[in-house]
Amino acid sequence: MAKQEDLFKNVVSHAKEYGFIFPSSEIYDGLSAVYDYAQNGVELKKNIREYWWKAMVQMHENIVGLDAAILMHPTTWKASGHVDAFNDPLIDNKDSKKRYRADVLIEDYAEKLNLKAKKEIEKARERFGASFDEEQYKTTNPRVMEYLSKEREILERMGRSLGSGDLEDVKNLIEELEIADPETGSRNWTDVKQFNLMFGTKLGASAENAMDLYLRPETAQGIFVNFLNVQKTGRMKVPFGIAQTGKAFRNEIVARQFIFRMREFEQMEMQFFVKPGEEMKWYEYWKETRLNWHLSLGLGRQNYRFHDHEKLAHYANAAADIEFNFPFGFKELEGIHSRTDFDLKAHEQYSGKKLQYFDTETNSNYVPYVVETSVGLDRMFLAVFATSLQEETLEDGSTRTVLRLPSVLAPTKAAVLPLVKKDGLPEVAQKIIEDLKWDFNVAYDEKDAVGRRYRRQDALGTPFCITVDHQTLEDDTVTIRHRDSMAQDRVKISDLRQIINDEVSVRNWLMKM
Repeated sequence: MAKQEDLFKNVVSHAKEYGFIFPSSEIYDGLSAVYDYAQNGVELKKNIREYWWKAMVQMHENIVGLDAAILMHPTTWKASGHVDAFNDPLIDNKDSKKRYRADVLIEDYAEKLNLKAKKEIEKARERFGASFDEEQYKTTNPRVMEYLSKEREILERMGRSLGSGDLEDVKNLIEELEIADPETGSRNWTDVKQFNLMFGTKLGASAENAMDLYLRPETAQGIFVNFLNVQKTGRMKVPFGIAQTGKAFRNEIVARQFIFRMREFEQMEMQFFVKPGEEMKWYEYWKETRLNWHLSLGLGRQNYRFHDHEKLAHYANAAADIEFNFPFGFKELEGIHSRTDFDLKAHEQYSGKKLQYFDTETNSNYVPYVVETSVGLDRMFLAVFATSLQEETLEDGSTRTVLRLPSVLAPTKAAVLPLVKKDGLPEVAQKIIEDLKWDFNVAYDEKDAVGRRYRRQDALGTPFCITVDHQTLEDDTVTIRHRDSMAQDRVKISDLRQIINDEVSVRNWLMKM
């Protein structure tokens, strides 16, 4: 646990030191759970967004994009259920005065049981070697069976209690499990209460005539209210999807873990409209497709797992999370939900307008069902950044800090370095920059010894360093250094564009799906 905490501190520190993420309004002592993306962070974030957009929209003929407004008519949120049901179960510790999400406390306890089971499994794997059968061991070893059974029992009970609104039983479960305040160890808890997460605001020139509005807590509703507009103007046929990226706002009482849970965050969502009765087929399709998108980035299959929901949201008939192994354990990265026809029917009811699809094959109208994929862009940033940040011991015993970002996402694709700041080398380096910048984000670096410059670019995640030296003046060749292997090759300047493109092109990375 201490090692994980140290890793997480390194992630936060590195993000600030190298211009990825700053605390918002830092000169005024900051604002809790609000962050600014700095010069390198904004590039990485943009590249993640574009990688998602190309895979989701550009590569699917039946999926189109949308950019809906943050402010929406307030009845939108009544229809969606957010006014009445968008709540978190919160519990306070009477001694520490700290507030926690009750469900997260229980989930963290259950995850510890899962980790205990995994530890037993790994011990057995080392003991039995190649002959080890993990599935058989899970169903026959009494200790592992007990851990996994208790984990499942706890989560199922919590799901039932939250689903039925039995907050008293949620507190009872916390007390029965003897869950303590993570910071103080106190078990002196208040009752569990629901807290609505929406931010309110006003629309109007004068206070007496102002309309009460909300900052949107999710981007999905902008898609639903525009369903018919997009379908008719785009002549879309079911099944089809509408994708959107954008800011959402939640008044998180327990905002924590850096950019993992913030009050202002960005979502990448796609709502896929299907014929009723076909939603489960598409639900399974999108579960597989979205996992493959994540795996294409090469962060390691072992860092992903599916978690099927015990407690379903009021609109869903199936839901699963793709969880990622963050420095603080497995947590939700992306949700895939079968939302049924709840949203469109609710907006029909509250607006009095029909939101139906006319099927020319059956000559009938119906309200489509919806399968949703929703990934947090900020969480995706954290997953990529934290996994890529590594301390590496070299053959000579020295260490280097390297940010092994997937090269397709790296903020800067190449840094051009003149060996010395004279003899015409900076001028040649600038010519290379002028040529490459049409296709790639490139940087120029002439300060310090070239070895130190290599280390600086390693820490920034730059896949290539291109060194211009005196031989360059003779034969138009440069040294290109690869970040991950540190291998160096002598290549022609005219070949640089192709070498870089082969490594960083979206096409080559998405072809791995």
